[in-house]
Amino acid sequence: MRLALAALLLATGVSAAHAQGTARGAQDGAARGEAIAGPVGAVVGGAIGAAVGTANSILGIDRRERFRIYAAGERRPSFRHEGPLRVGTVLPPEGVIYYDVPPEFALKGYNYTIVNDHPVLVEPGTRRVVEVID
Repeated sequence: MRLALAALLLATGVSAAHAQGTARGAQDGAARGEAIAGPVGAVVGGAIGAAVGTANSILGIDRRERFRIYAAGERRPSFRHEGPLRVGTVLPPEGVIYYDVPPEFALKGYNYTIVNDHPVLVEPGTRRVVEVID
């Protein structure tokens, strides 16, 4: 029974959580699971949604390549950052130019910039890198 429930939730929750981050994927998976199978479904669906959301990061698999192509086409200058560039890196307050993410990517609350020739998504208030698009 539980295995069948997990398979059903995976089939219905993967597409919905496909392009979402961990928290949003978990919320959506839990809601779908609860609608299908009550409280147990909410727990299983939340775990599946979180895993899928984490794997797909903020942009998700489908939009990563489109965003990379978009950013390359904009020909923005690249900021040179010494050291490793990864999620969690806080960019310096000077020398970095931030740009609005186009509405078609539906990423309110984030900006992007180019660092070491890679587009990165950044939280504007903290200058923290939340996704590096390779």
